[in-house]
Amino acid sequence: MGDDDGVQFPIGDGDTRSSLATGRAVFADAARADDPALAERIASCGDWRTAYVELMPELLERDVAASGLKALHARLVHVRGQDERPLREAFSVPPARTLPTDVLRGEGEPVRELALPAGDQVLRGDDLRRRLDDWVAAGVIEPGAATGVSEVLEHPEWLALEGRRIVLVGAGAEMGPLEPLAAWGADVLAVDLPSQAQRIRGLARAGSGTVRMPGDGADLLTELPELRAWIGEHDDGRPLVVASHVYSDGAAHVRLAAAADLLVADLPGAAYAALATPTDCYLVPDDAVEEARRRWRRRGVGRVLRVASGGRLLRPAYARRRLADGIVRQQGPNYALAKRAQRWRAVVAAREGRAVSLNLAPATTTRSVMRNRVLAAAYAGARRFGVEVFPPATTRVLMAALLVRDLHRAAPPDDPDAALAESAVHGGLWRIPYDLRSALPLAALGGLPRSLLRRP
Repeated sequence: MGDDDGVQFPIGDGDTRSSLATGRAVFADAARADDPALAERIASCGDWRTAYVELMPELLERDVAASGLKALHARLVHVRGQDERPLREAFSVPPARTLPTDVLRGEGEPVRELALPAGDQVLRGDDLRRRLDDWVAAGVIEPGAATGVSEVLEHPEWLALEGRRIVLVGAGAEMGPLEPLAAWGADVLAVDLPSQAQRIRGLARAGSGTVRMPGDGADLLTELPELRAWIGEHDDGRPLVVASHVYSDGAAHVRLAAAADLLVADLPGAAYAALATPTDCYLVPDDAVEEARRRWRRRGVGRVLRVASGGRLLRPAYARRRLADGIVRQQGPNYALAKRAQRWRAVVAAREGRAVSLNLAPATTTRSVMRNRVLAAAYAGARRFGVEVFPPATTRVLMAALLVRDLHRAAPPDDPDAALAESAVHGGLWRIPYDLRSALPLAALGGLPRSLLRRP
C-alpha cells in the first residue's frame, strides 16, 4: 500500500491534505441547511484553530447532525493506490484480502455481580449504592447516572448482554469497555491495531466471554473495506452493537472517527454506542444551573481573584444560558470534530429507531491526557474547584454499566443529547460556580507541582 492509502483528508491548496481546512468545511456544510449565516461565518472566519472555540456552541443549538455526517463522508476520501474517492464510496472498493479470525475464549469464571473499582476499594451492593448517592449529593454525577447504575445492580443478569454481539471499534482503548464486558461474558468482535493485540488477548483470556479479532489486528484507516467484510462474515443474525472508542492524537482522530462512523452507517440495524467528552459543550439540566449559581453566590476568595484578573479569571458559570462550555483550546479543532461526529451519529441513529448509548464520561487520568502538560496539571488541581477526576478502572466499569442499561431500554431516546445530560458523569464540572475555561489556568497552576511529581 502507498503512504497515502486509507481514509484521508482531500488534497487542497498547496497539494497538502489539510485537516483544518477540511474540518472547517465540514462544520460549515453542517450548518448551511439550518443557518446559512452561521455557515458563512464558519467558512470565512480567520484562524479556525482558535475561532472554532466560539463557534462550536452555536452549532449545538442547530439541527445539523444529518448534514454534518453527510459532509464528513463527502469531504474525507478513501485512497487505494491511484484510486481516490469520497469516503462514502469506500465500501465499493473490493477487499484486498480476507482477514483471518482469532477466537479467544475467556478462561475466568463469569462475573455475575456489578463491582466498581474505586481507588483501593471495590464497591458492591449497598456500598456501591451509597457511593452513587454521595456522588449525586456532591454534584459529581447527575441523578440519572445513579439511577442507571442502580438498575444494573438490580438486574445482574443483564451484564453478559446475552443475545447480542458487540463490535468494539478501538477495542484496546484505555477507557473502552472490553475489560468489563469480557469479564461479564459478552460476545465481542474486537477491532484495533496490531499494537493493541497483546492487550486485547490478555483481557479476553482473563474474562469469561468470547472475543474474536482479525488475526493480530487490523488498521481501520487502511483496511476499512476488509474490516467491513470481516464484520459481515460474523453477522450471525443476532443484534449487533457497534461501539466506537477510537482515539489518536491530532488529525488521525478525525480520520478514525469518520472510518468508524462509516461502519455504523453501513450496518443500519445495529445499535450504536460511544462516549461523549466533558470537553465539549452541552445544554445541562436546570438543577445543575441552579446549583452552580448558588455556589457562585457563596464563593469566597474567588471574588478577589476575579477582580484582580480584570474579570478574565473565575467568570460565573451560566451567565446567560444553561450552556456548559467545556471546550479546551489545547485539544484543538480536530478533537472537537471527532467527538462531535459521534454525537451527530447518536442523533441520526435514534431517529432511525436504533438503540443508542451515548454517555458523558468524566475527566479521567488516561495516558493520552496525562501526556498533555496543561491538562495533566489542570487535572491535578481540579479537586480545589470541586471536580473529581476518575482513574481509568473506575471510568471503564461505570460507563460499561451505563452501556448495559442503555441496551436494555425499551426504546431509543427521542433526544440523545437530553438523555446524555440526565445521566452525565461529568465529575462536577457542570455544577462548579465558574466558567470552565476561566478556571482552567488556576487549576493548572495549582496542580502543576503535583503533576510534575508524577512525571517519570
